[in-house]
Amino acid sequence: MMTRRSLLAGAGAVPLLGGSMALATEMWTVPAEEAPHEATFMQWPVSREVHPELDFLIWTQDTIARIANAISEFEPVILLAAAEHHTAVRRLVSDRVTLWDIPTDDLWCRDSGPIVAKDGQGNRAVQHIRFNGWGNKQTHANDGQIAERVAARLGLPLLPTTLHGEAGGVEQDGHGLLMAHESSWVIDNRNPGMSRDVIEAELLRAYGADRMIWADGVWDQDITDYHIDSLARFTGPGRVLMNLPDDPDMSDPFHVAALDTHDVLKAAGLHVEVIPEPVQRRVDSFDFVASYVNYYVCNGGVVAPHFGDPEADAIAQDALQRHYPDRDIITMNADALGEVGGGIHCATQQLPAA
Repeated sequence: MMTRRSLLAGAGAVPLLGGSMALATEMWTVPAEEAPHEATFMQWPVSREVHPELDFLIWTQDTIARIANAISEFEPVILLAAAEHHTAVRRLVSDRVTLWDIPTDDLWCRDSGPIVAKDGQGNRAVQHIRFNGWGNKQTHANDGQIAERVAARLGLPLLPTTLHGEAGGVEQDGHGLLMAHESSWVIDNRNPGMSRDVIEAELLRAYGADRMIWADGVWDQDITDYHIDSLARFTGPGRVLMNLPDDPDMSDPFHVAALDTHDVLKAAGLHVEVIPEPVQRRVDSFDFVASYVNYYVCNGGVVAPHFGDPEADAIAQDALQRHYPDRDIITMNADALGEVGGGIHCATQQLPAA
């Protein structure tokens, strides 16, 4: 099984508002994740090429259904799946989850779903940073078309960029600041021949931001080339929550890169709070991603993972409550996603309210 963490190991209708067909020259801004949502998009994993083990696929599907149900307590969820799967999906999800007939391969809606921006009048459009399966490392015949198909269904303009990449590879605070690992963007399997400066200019334009912080990351060791959303997240303007190992292994390139990212963010003047990674885990696997910051912020709530380490789980939940004091913190077992190198944030993509 190819994991996102390591290449080494191998329906009721939801009323949705459209947007005007504005020109791509307008100023568009992607709102912060904590801004109001109209809904959350998710994707149903079905590809047996990606998930050849049926028992594991069923476990993953059950996890996606439970995440969708948890989010649907706070806001509508739109789950994308080919119509042939709707009967089976409906047995697992609540009636607050709407099914759209948009075929999928895998579950990573943060990366292949639509990046929705707004202009000064509240109109919406989809910034088209094209998904190519993390540099053609995974089949994406359906997932590579999701952003376009969702934009068409919503009646939103699709704003072209020159970039291939994934929203999980860039964090933004909604107030003009981006951060990313170079390894996820300045790489030939996404953006061949493009310099960091050119990529930065395109990202700033797509997100409506004016400043970007780069750290190195890790090239060619996992399928995402070290997405930043499993390491560090903006929780407000200039404020970052990140998890680091208490006892880093300096022979592990991910640990070394994580410490470097921490130092870069601190040097940039950001307020950075560090929480520990879990020491005890339900899953003991080299490839397992145990990221407390791979959570999702929805209307009135935060849906986050726990990993079976009572002390570290409690520290993470307390930190999230401090960073999001007006929201309910819901924690859940999402181990199936950690097994394939991601988490709850990776499986979701917000639709900002019009």
